[in-house]
Amino acid sequence: SGLARLGAQTPVSHEGFSRLLKQHVNLAGNVNYKGFIKDSTQLNAYLKQLRANPPQKNWSKNDQLAYWINAYNAFTIQLVIRNYPIKSIKDIGTLIKIPFLNTPWDLKFIRIGQNTYDLNNIEHDILRKNFNEPRIHFALVCASVSCPKLRNEAFVGVQLEQQLDAQASGFINDSSRNKITPTKAQLSSIFSWFKGDFTKQGSLVDFINKYAT
Repeated sequence: SGLARLGAQTPVSHEGFSRLLKQHVNLAGNVNYKGFIKDSTQLNAYLKQLRANPPQKNWSKNDQLAYWINAYNAFTIQLVIRNYPIKSIKDIGTLIKIPFLNTPWDLKFIRIGQNTYDLNNIEHDILRKNFNEPRIHFALVCASVSCPKLRNEAFVGVQLEQQLDAQASGFINDSSRNKITPTKAQLSSIFSWFKGDFTKQGSLVDFINKYAT
């Protein structure tokens, strides 16, 4: 129907995901997975909404970017709670026992529109390839202590600049992840793994100095 087509053209609402994040993620980024299990009906409703409304070309770049970051984080949470309790997300690969499955990030379980993705597809083939936005590396959660903190609200297009800046600043100035002084820096592996993403418009030092206090 005309209404259905109109709905698909309008950026999806992330309010449902925000409500869950506010409830089950504290300011330190610690995730209450048991809480997400209790509210899995609401999480599934949000994921269903994502599946039915893939980004359209007429959405703003920030609306598309917010969609894919939230999709990555929400589907990661779903993957963890489906296999809960686990000590590490890396254990999921051994639990699922799918031949030739290297890691949980290679598991094709994310259906969006007509396509099926794994987490690596979203990170490398969509986000890194299409958006030229290094701050995504502080926004994607890998369900591990060494990862950037999961933000306790969803990303939204109209606030995305401030949200990504806050994630970058929080991660870079976190002394448990980076040790930065005026003369030297001991940095998270993220900056070596994805150095090319951070140095497209200057040196790595330039990027760090934008945020380091």
